[in-house]
Amino acid sequence: MTIAGLGPERGEARRQPPPVVLLGAALLVAGGVALPLAFLVLEAAQVGWGELSPVLFRHLTAVLLWNSVRLTFAVTVLCALIGVAAAWCTERTDLPWRRFWTVALVIPLAMPDFVLGYSWISLDPSFHGYWGSVVVMTLGSYPLVYLPVAAAMRVADPALEDVARGLGLGRVRAFWRVTLHQIRPALVGGSLLVSLILLAEFGTFEILGFQTFTTEIYSENQIGFNTPAACALSLVLVLLGLVILTAEASARGQRSAARGGALGRPPGRATLGSWAAPALLGLLTLLGLAIGVPLAALAYWFVEGSSSTLPPTSVFRDAISTVGFSATAAAVATAAAVPVALLVERHRIRVGIVLERSTYLVPALPGLVVALSLVYFTEHYLFQLYHTTFELVFAYAIMFFPLALIAVRAGVAQAPRGLEEVARSLGHGRASVLLRVTLPILAPALVAGFALVFLSASTELTATLILVPTGVTTLATGFWNYTSDFAYGAAAPYALALVLVAVIPGALLGRWFERIAGSRPT
Repeated sequence: MTIAGLGPERGEARRQPPPVVLLGAALLVAGGVALPLAFLVLEAAQVGWGELSPVLFRHLTAVLLWNSVRLTFAVTVLCALIGVAAAWCTERTDLPWRRFWTVALVIPLAMPDFVLGYSWISLDPSFHGYWGSVVVMTLGSYPLVYLPVAAAMRVADPALEDVARGLGLGRVRAFWRVTLHQIRPALVGGSLLVSLILLAEFGTFEILGFQTFTTEIYSENQIGFNTPAACALSLVLVLLGLVILTAEASARGQRSAARGGALGRPPGRATLGSWAAPALLGLLTLLGLAIGVPLAALAYWFVEGSSSTLPPTSVFRDAISTVGFSATAAAVATAAAVPVALLVERHRIRVGIVLERSTYLVPALPGLVVALSLVYFTEHYLFQLYHTTFELVFAYAIMFFPLALIAVRAGVAQAPRGLEEVARSLGHGRASVLLRVTLPILAPALVAGFALVFLSASTELTATLILVPTGVTTLATGFWNYTSDFAYGAAAPYALALVLVAVIPGALLGRWFERIAGSRPT
């Protein structure tokens, strides 16, 4: 599955039995990522159906299901529409200041969703509930669709559109019947990410007062101390994730259609003419809502200030802790993604594909479930790791491993096999080829995977609240503590620090999409 839609499927590649070491490493990684799922199954088996069924079939569960489904559907559709429209403007038109817009449209990715929600509701307390959640999550998530779709449009074959226009199709019909087909893998892949992230989001919905499975799971466990009920609701999220993955596989189709032209000719650009002003106004409004409002709220609360009953803490120290935890987890997750990506792309065996697909269920689980699973296993089998930095870093690596896999697999799909075969013919062993040829080629994808995981880990909240070592505070938990105390002025420095920490990896991610979109498949 090419989530980013940036490279061809390699089903036509020569299938070879994978090395035992590669297969073993991929199985070990998939097993580690599956720990939360194993915990849910184990908990359900211990509790029994008699205790789970009243939780699953009560009226509240139906309400939570309806809230989660309608929110996921609305936000995913809106992100798809905004992402495709913005990508078409920047990649297929003579939009003024195009280079500025290609960078600016990615910036909301560095704005944590719960910071965005805090910004809106702190300025207008009436901004809450379903529609508030739809607006906030759409503004924070549309870059996940925009980035891969823009990259796919850049490498799509323009000759197919020329043929469609030559056969009498107008620009709109040609886009609908040809261009949309070419970018479908990227569009579906980006929408998949949005959907799975929505299922697991907690902080934004808690701030905006919208009840979903994640908020109820947190309440059941942390307030009601009812772990079985929390696990039962988490099983529903797993089922929803399976439904989304099945729908994604069906919508994606069998082959990736976004391919560069044989002569490397870039696609033509439509002349906006009188539509240039409305297009600029629309993009400016989008960025104003996604970036302008949060920055205005942060500036307001910096000036206004507020008191808090909580003891003062050091934002700088908490930022150092955040960067350390997130960077370590990003390195671990990115390294772990390499064997799985190589197994899936280079060998295409059924076991590898099943392993890869199973890891995409993890983003649908709340951080609370991941944290509880690690607490359970460390308490029973590795007590020396209980409530340590290792436990928190491992939780981050599990939760955001699929993001690293997305980037690394896209890089492997783009990497030419010929260089590896030449190195093997010169007498280099598999390990030497991996270190001297494969990994250097994958360096941009590894950096992108690192950036994706770092961005997500630095803003993770629920797992951090449970697993953070005693006496340690991160930017996310510090921000949460102050907003829970309604000390918006005291929370503002933490929100700004979160944005600043995310700027560099966000820029690196944008540069990677620029680079991989500019390359041609081999």
